[in-house]
Amino acid sequence: MTCYFRHMKDVFENAGVEVTKENRKDIDRKIHSIVGVEYKNCSATWREVKRRIADDEEAFVDELRAVL
Repeated sequence: MTCYFRHMKDVFENAGVEVTKENRKDIDRKIHSIVGVEYKNCSATWREVKRRIADDEEAFVDELRAVL
C-alpha cells in the first residue's frame, strides 16, 4: 500500500496535504478513486498518477485538494 507516496512529496506539499500514519490509507483510497484504479493496485495507480502529473500537475493537485 502507498508504494508510490515517496515519489509524491512535492505533490502533497503543493496540495497542502500532510501524510501521517493515521491518514495514509484514506489518502491512498482517494487517490485510487481519482485515477479510477481499483484499490490496492499500486502499480497501475502510480502509472496513472505519473501520467496525470506529467500532463497537468496543477490540475491533479487541485483534484487532490478537492477530495482531501
